[in-house]
Amino acid sequence: QVQLVESGGGSVQPGGSLRLSCAASGSIYAMNCMGWFRQAPGKEREGVAVIGTSGSTAYYADSVKGRFTISRDNAKNTVYLQMNSLKPDDTAMYYCATRRLGCLATINPELFVYWGQGTQVAVSS
Repeated sequence: QVQLVESGGGSVQPGGSLRLSCAASGSIYAMNCMGWFRQAPGKEREGVAVIGTSGSTAYYADSVKGRFTISRDNAKNTVYLQMNSLKPDDTAMYYCATRRLGCLATINPELFVYWGQGTQVAVSS
């Protein structure tokens, strides 16, 4: 069993930055691949970025490449999402998730087992 708690969301103007954090506890064997997902009102949940255990493997959605950076601190069981150059289209509830198996480039939310409660990000002028 894994518990995930997200933090760091908020309201920001276009072009601004936010850093999301996700603190994990429980079975480390279920934390091989950790990732961030988001869901805007009326839309399906989509993958944003995932990162493997060592941190050397990471995949990003095309919509955030070059703007978002995912990282993890295994000593703290925490994964981060640095979001720069934010756009109104980035407005969504952001969720952290983890799974026992490795990361895939498709970033499919259906493959993730454990989920946090989410943190809201709003980008507007």
